[in-house]
Amino acid sequence: MLNHLAIFLCTLVAMEGVGFLAHKYVMHGPGWFLHRSHHEPHLGVLETNDVYLVILALVAITLIVLGNAGHDPLQWIGAGVAAFGVLYVVIHDGIVHRHWPTRPKPRHPYLRRLYQAHLMHHAVKGRRNSVSFGFLYAPPVAVIKRQLREMAESEARIEDRRQGDVLDEARG
Repeated sequence: MLNHLAIFLCTLVAMEGVGFLAHKYVMHGPGWFLHRSHHEPHLGVLETNDVYLVILALVAITLIVLGNAGHDPLQWIGAGVAAFGVLYVVIHDGIVHRHWPTRPKPRHPYLRRLYQAHLMHHAVKGRRNSVSFGFLYAPPVAVIKRQLREMAESEARIEDRRQGDVLDEARG
């Protein structure tokens, strides 16, 4: 029983890392065509980004079924994946994005930090130069603000170089 609990908890914790990597390199990469809906005004109950949650649910269900079919540890890994999905829906969709009818305001410092970090994640338009890709963990707000400032300064330097190149080309 303790082994099962350990597998479940380790999977739950590891899923934050998986979620971070998937968010940064898949959702803000080649999977942007689905994730874009999450960065646009929310018009209804569902958005194309929810496909990622369906995929997560299918992975969890598959692992649980395989575990019940005799591959015991997989059942508990699947339960950890499913628990991460439930926490995502409750915390990210419910509290951070306030997609619930009651629209709770985060009062706990941890939930406020997640909320602020995700607002800063959405402050960057488009899929590039975003910050704070975690779902259940967020760096301190000061760190995220510094990252945003550094990216804005870097973008400004790149734009200045482009302008300089255009002027040099025009001069001949």
